[in-house]
Amino acid sequence: MPAKVIDVAKARTAGDLRDVVHRAVQALSESRVVAFPTETIYGLAASALDEQAVERLVQAKGRAAQHPFALAVKSVDDALDYVPDMPVLAQRLARRCWPGPLTLVLEVNRESSLVDRLPAAIQQRVCPNGTLGLRVPASALVIDALRLMTGPLALTSANQTGGAEAVTAEEVMAEVGEQIDLVLDDGRCQFGQASTVVQVTDNKIKILRQGVISPGNLRRLGSLQILFVCTGNTCRSPMAEALARKILADRLGCKVEEVEDRGFTIASAGIAAMNGGRAALEAVDVLAEQGLNLNEHISQPLREPLIRQADYVFTLTASHRHAILSQWPDAEDRVHVLSAEGEDVSDPIGGTRQMYAACAEQIGRMIETRIDQMDLTESVVVE
Repeated sequence: MPAKVIDVAKARTAGDLRDVVHRAVQALSESRVVAFPTETIYGLAASALDEQAVERLVQAKGRAAQHPFALAVKSVDDALDYVPDMPVLAQRLARRCWPGPLTLVLEVNRESSLVDRLPAAIQQRVCPNGTLGLRVPASALVIDALRLMTGPLALTSANQTGGAEAVTAEEVMAEVGEQIDLVLDDGRCQFGQASTVVQVTDNKIKILRQGVISPGNLRRLGSLQILFVCTGNTCRSPMAEALARKILADRLGCKVEEVEDRGFTIASAGIAAMNGGRAALEAVDVLAEQGLNLNEHISQPLREPLIRQADYVFTLTASHRHAILSQWPDAEDRVHVLSAEGEDVSDPIGGTRQMYAACAEQIGRMIETRIDQMDLTESVVVE
């Protein structure tokens, strides 16, 4: 019998990547198995709404039923449809790592999850034990294909169970070429290493498979992140950042430099800030009297990753909050005026040292109030 001829789509040399994506979507709609490149390794995918396709994926993988497939979705919002009560810690990791090399394994409440709308046979392949693996790969080919489909993809590595991980299209062909229908060839994968797989429960991260993201980075990515925002990031927000770190250290009973190790990351930025500016000399002097060092502060403009990653964004005025939400409306539930009463903190730039001292005192009182509203007992545990 002649060898099976496998369709290979060359993504890097394609005149229009949309043609490659459409070929993949067409194959998926016909119950076929497609090999996609991701930032980690190549993966095998089938429509998670198609029992015949997922069964073909099982055969290609040679996987036992007790080893479920992950679901590839295109966004955090889509993931929340499958795990509506996703733990806060898992939401942080998803917001900070996706699209990217992290697979989250989470407990599923079937009464509120879209998992229950998948065909029964597929539910057993993706959620046999009450947990579900979710991934948003950093692959334009995968994300664009998902945007054209009506449901998620069942996703697994492009090798036989126990076989070598494939990081090129040629390795995919060698591993599972006879079992699949289409390979999207985008050259060698960026990391050449599998995604990190973690199970998240409450404040605990359990590593199920070591991968691209190290345990130390997982701990940092799972930390509670606070961002202070003013205009130029040279006066008010740098003072707020330093004061918050000191207040948190006092509450936690640790040194200022140990706050991050205790699970809290604090930063500041400015809506109209320049890169590389220094803190105002008056701000440096005022905080130095409290034993706080602003000499190393470097200003930075507010950017999308800072907004996306922060758990709390505290603005020094209501107009700052309005400006942020006009650009990032989805962050509304995480962006607050620092004053619980909505009071603006006036900019002391160009003012006297006494004005800076009064501003720092005002900011400190507001931070005390905000920290009183936070749960500081929960730190991230990585196993």
